[in-house]
Amino acid sequence: MIPRENKKAQKKEIEARFGLRLAPDVLAALGKTGIYCNADISIVHQQMARRYVLRGEESGGAVSTLGAYTSFVNEDGKPLSWLQPVETVGPNGRHAIVIAPAFVRLQMVRVEHTYDLLITRHRLLPAPGRTKPTIDSTTVFKARQGTLALDLWDKDAASRGGICPVFYSFAGDALAIPTGFEEAMLVLTAAVCCVGCRHVHLLQPPPVPVTRESDQAPELTGVAG
Repeated sequence: MIPRENKKAQKKEIEARFGLRLAPDVLAALGKTGIYCNADISIVHQQMARRYVLRGEESGGAVSTLGAYTSFVNEDGKPLSWLQPVETVGPNGRHAIVIAPAFVRLQMVRVEHTYDLLITRHRLLPAPGRTKPTIDSTTVFKARQGTLALDLWDKDAASRGGICPVFYSFAGDALAIPTGFEEAMLVLTAAVCCVGCRHVHLLQPPPVPVTRESDQAPELTGVAG
């Protein structure tokens, strides 16, 4: 028989790797309302760069009574650039793809005014005797049943992006969002209240290269003969 402590540790490891464990009725409601929120992370190989990287998807959206969203930031909580945006026929689906050697996954689920949050860090680690690395996943922050009384999807939509739920410990102590991730939490809260979402909330467009005058080809001048 596996000791109870080991079972708890295994559950935490699985959740850190694959995301929030949702109740069957929540999963059924997400499917019924057409909200697609993919928390999966995979290892992909870049042939030209000859390296392995992590791949994730920003996805999700909301209806009035329910919302779910997953996205990614860097290890300091700052925005990452997407590899490409994704446009789909229906709302509340995939929005963008991100590729990085390491990142932090942000996952939030909302039922009415109640919010669950999971923040996990993911890195690649060498695997002894193998070329392909493994994913090291650790939980940065987890909180259940946070509360926010505003209807951000309706009459209080003007407050979206400026407020996030309050989370408490089992003993009633307020839980602070990890330093550096406060701004991302404001955006994530807005995302799980974005009814019929069709746009990216957290990932950013890649920076546009700046062309210097010295890089431009010189103009050819002369007199035609």
